[in-house]
Amino acid sequence: MTARPAAAKARKPASLPKSDGDAGVKAFIASLEPWQAAIARRVDALVVKHVPRVNKAIRWHCPFYGVEGQGWFLACNAFQRHIKFSFFKGSSLEPAPPIGKFKDVRSLDLRESDKLDEKQMAAWIKQAAAIPGWDGGANRYGGAKL
Repeated sequence: MTARPAAAKARKPASLPKSDGDAGVKAFIASLEPWQAAIARRVDALVVKHVPRVNKAIRWHCPFYGVEGQGWFLACNAFQRHIKFSFFKGSSLEPAPPIGKFKDVRSLDLRESDKLDEKQMAAWIKQAAAIPGWDGGANRYGGAKL
C-alpha cells in the first residue's frame, strides 16, 4: 500500500498588532499565500486609486480601510481556502456583495480558482467610501475608531 502525500497546509496570516498606516497592511499582505497576496495587493491598489484620502490600519489582526470622519468601509481577512473582503455597510451597495451574516455587513469570498471582478470591486469600493462607514465600535470595543 502506497501512502498518500500529506496535503500542503496553508500559511496562516501574520498576527499583527494594532497599527495605523500602510506598513502594517503591506506586512499582512506579504504574510499571505501567494495567490491570496496577489488578490489582496490588487484590491489594495484599487482602494488607493479610487479613494485618495484612504486611511489604512491593522485592527483585530487584519487590514481595515476607512475615510476620516466617515469610518471604516472595508476589511480584509484570509482563511485557509479563501480570502474575504467585508464591506461594513455592504447592504447599502448596488448590487450588494453576495455574503451577509450580519445586518449591514456584506462580503465577497474568493478562492484560489476565482477571478477578481475588478470592475465590480472598484464600484463597491467607490460606493462604500462615499457613505458613512462603521465607527469601529469605539464605544463597545475599546477604541478602534478611525
